[in-house]
Amino acid sequence: MMEKAYDEFLSILAETRDVEELRSFMNEILTPNERSDLAMRWQLMVEIHQGQTQRSIAKRHNISLCKITRGSKILKTKDSFIAHALRQKHPEK
Repeated sequence: MMEKAYDEFLSILAETRDVEELRSFMNEILTPNERSDLAMRWQLMVEIHQGQTQRSIAKRHNISLCKITRGSKILKTKDSFIAHALRQKHPEK
């Protein structure tokens, strides 16, 4: 991987506090399909976090269980950043 370029990209994300500026940046750097894929990944994580079954998520979004299983494993990982972020954004679980 291009480590330096990736680190620079991450630092731009970390420094951008305005949601509309971040939206503009992401719209410029990602294709519509890439943005859609990213949004879908996040939505899957939210639904797993909410306790919905993997099978119901797969059926609702018409996707394979493999895509959902990856997210489920991440949320079960000790010290998962995503799990922490979801607890902050969706504390009902």
